[in-house]
Amino acid sequence: MGGDSGPRLCVSAVVKFARSNPSVRFTLVGDRNLLGIDVSALSQQIKILPADESVHMSERPANALRHKRESSMALAVRMVATGEADACVSGGNTGALMAFGLHLLGTMSGIERPAICKALPSKTGLCQVLDLGANLECTAEHLRQFACMGAALARLNGTERPRVALLNIGAEDVKGRELEQEAASLLAAQRGVNFIGFVEGGDIYRGVADVVVCDGFTGNVLLKASEGAAELLQLTLKKAFQSSVAARIAGWLSRPVLHAWADRYNPARLNGATFLGLNGVVVKSHGGASEEGFIAALNVAHEQATHQIITAIATAVAV
Repeated sequence: MGGDSGPRLCVSAVVKFARSNPSVRFTLVGDRNLLGIDVSALSQQIKILPADESVHMSERPANALRHKRESSMALAVRMVATGEADACVSGGNTGALMAFGLHLLGTMSGIERPAICKALPSKTGLCQVLDLGANLECTAEHLRQFACMGAALARLNGTERPRVALLNIGAEDVKGRELEQEAASLLAAQRGVNFIGFVEGGDIYRGVADVVVCDGFTGNVLLKASEGAAELLQLTLKKAFQSSVAARIAGWLSRPVLHAWADRYNPARLNGATFLGLNGVVVKSHGGASEEGFIAALNVAHEQATHQIITAIATAVAV
């Protein structure tokens, strides 16, 4: 029921994903009358769990937790808690989704706070960045736990010995606040984590590290600034190729290269942020995601459930 486009986009994405993945079973939680698409042809794969209420995008998490315990979001997370589902995906209110996750799933042993983690594109592939907004203030111990979780996720995605770094105002050892300095000491002594030191924001896109850790305030600012920069780049590039007849011709000749570039760095393909540290797989889709983007979020949930990310994190934290 969440997201800027409401249930129609989510349902159409689920239908396409189901057709491409016949072994996956879906439960759509929400108002049956607002689905917008007939799913009866896929009745063996898709069932509907009715929910009369939903969480509004602007609703305070505490209010949702107190008064919306039978909402579509709460019921979906509860299915993971009871084992009826292996993962939950929502495009709704981020704070409320985290609140329900903490209340119904709890955190894993050895994890004090969950973190929002998302893959960002880099020169060499992908970089897992966390925390992106779940915890505005963190301790060094929290950052150590985030690093262990991020490294486990990177290994699950195929990086055998992920390079883990702390986001800082400079790469020199003497830079940063007491938080970063203390966290660096903890990570330098952490078994099972290939800690490479400090990196700056731009290093994420240069492919210097496979996992970058920071507090949620810093991470959220980084993410929103990156999204804004990507949007500006697309807009100015489009305007440049429309500025004159010669520019239009150059744009037409450049289409194969531009399409390949756009496909490689299309934000929709990297949609889907994970709430690492919860005792279950919960994935947050961007509220403004397209159908392609929501499918990407479904794929993140499917991969993490299939490869048992919870077990992988538990092993990493116990080292």
